[in-house]
Parts: sequence; structure tokens; C-alpha cells
Amino acid sequence: MTTFKVQPGDITVSLPDRLSQETFSSFKPFNKWLDQLTHSLALQARNPSHPFHSHPYSLRSITVQAFDMFGGSRLGFVKLTADVRNAAGETLPGAVFLRGPSVAMLVMLIPEGGESAEEERYVILTVQPRIAAGSLEFVELPAGMVDDAGTFAGAAAKEIQEELGLEIPASELRCLSDMAAASSSGTSTTGGATDKTKKNVTGQADDEESLPAAMYPSAGGCDEYIPIYMHERRVPRAQLEEWTGKLTGLRDEGEKITLKLVRMQDLWKEGGRDAKCLAAVALWEGLRREGKL
Repeated sequence: MTTFKVQPGDITVSLPDRLSQETFSSFKPFNKWLDQLTHSLALQARNPSHPFHSHPYSLRSITVQAFDMFGGSRLGFVKLTADVRNAAGETLPGAVFLRGPSVAMLVMLIPEGGESAEEERYVILTVQPRIAAGSLEFVELPAGMVDDAGTFAGAAAKEIQEELGLEIPASELRCLSDMAAASSSGTSTTGGATDKTKKNVTGQADDEESLPAAMYPSAGGCDEYIPIYMHERRVPRAQLEEWTGKLTGLRDEGEKITLKLVRMQDLWKEGGRDAKCLAAVALWEGLRREGKL
């Protein structure tokens, strides 16, 4: 087992065999998570109204228990435990699965020359195997992980092309998560994270946690957050029939995806098992009520 120190706080990190310090230290999801946690812990002392102000917690150590490599050379998933405790010895749950951010896409098609757009707005869903859920036909909103060098909008456009076969410039996508965050805080937003005017060296606001403007599907155990993007276009009615049942995905990477079209008004129940679907419905309907869409 390898051990080394990370800043701030001189925290001891323990790594399992076959995982080098260099590989782990360059893992962006870990660095993002550590920056966010460190910032949140620092707020305890700065804010007298913080619930933990009198007995603040601190990060004592990190132990990496397991990891998965993508393509044999790139670190993909990491399972670790973080020892977070206060002076009284009270601890906080610290089991963490690190995988980094993803993006989800609400792609809506409106048939030309039919009923009103309100009545006939269709959403493209994917049906694919999700072994972690024990399913071979899981219905969900199209989504994908964000590459190390990619942007959120760029990743969304890439996934739309790979999974749906649609080429949409990233500039034509609208981030519903950013729009909702801007609506509630009055701040400008960009790339799945709110853009504050008063920031520290990590890019976060000095007086609040400043989590990304995104949906966290499992905050109790996973760092993943998912900003939700939207695209809407009109298409010939005949083309709608071509989408349902269409096979897509990168077959050489194990993606076996079937497309499914559902009316927007039915999305809440057709995709009711998918957190991304439910979040997209809530954001879209809320923004429309406020006249933002």
C-alpha cells in the first residue's frame, strides 16, 4: 500500500497496490471532490450560523479501496472512504464512489403541420442494458460521461450524435440546470456551474458551498452530478416513425441502444424510474411557468 499527503491540511491518502500516486493525483473527479469538500469544511469556522460551527468536522484521512481502469490505462471509477470527524470523535458517513460528472439531454421533436406544439411535443428516450440496475431494457433520458478535456455542452452534443444520430452544434443546446440556477439566484451561469462574482482560488464562492448547477442522483454515496441540456426542433411527421425502435450506440464499446419516442406530457411516467427524466420534467415545466422557455 502506498501513502502520501495532499493539501490543504496535510491529509494522508492510502492507495491500494497497482494504483500509483501519479495516476490517482491526476484523477480530476478526486481533485474536484477534494476541493469541494475542503471548501465546505472551511465554511464551518467562517459562518457562526453554520450547524457545525461549535464542533467543526475535519477531514483526517482518505483510503482508496478499489478502482477501475478504462481502456487499461485511464482511471475511470474509484471507491474510497474519507475519515471526517470532529474533536469529540463524532464521524460523518464517508463512503464515496468517484466517477465524475455526466450530462443528460432532453431532445424534443415537434412534427410539422400537425396539432399545436403544446399537444404534440415528443421526447427521445433510450432503452438499453443497465447491469447495475439489474435491467436489460432500462428506459432513460440520453446521457453520457464528460471527458477530461471536454465541456458540458460539447459532451451533450457528442452523446446526442452517438446515441440519437442527430448532429446538433453545442451552441444550439440550452442548459436547463443553469437556467434554473440563474432564475433562483439571479447570477449568470455557464457550463453546468453557477458563475459567482466573489470567488476563491478554487473558483467557488467564499460564503457558500457553490455546488454545480446540476442534479445529484445519489449524493449519499456518489460524486456524480448531471446538468440537463435541452434541444427542440421541428421535423417532418414521417420522420417520427423512423425514430421509434431505431438501433444506435457505439457497438464496439458495448452500447446496444434502442430509441423510444414518448409524448412530453407522458415523460414523467414513461421515464419514472430515471432520475434524469424526472429532473428534466421538473426543470422544463418550472422554467415554462416562469416564462423562461
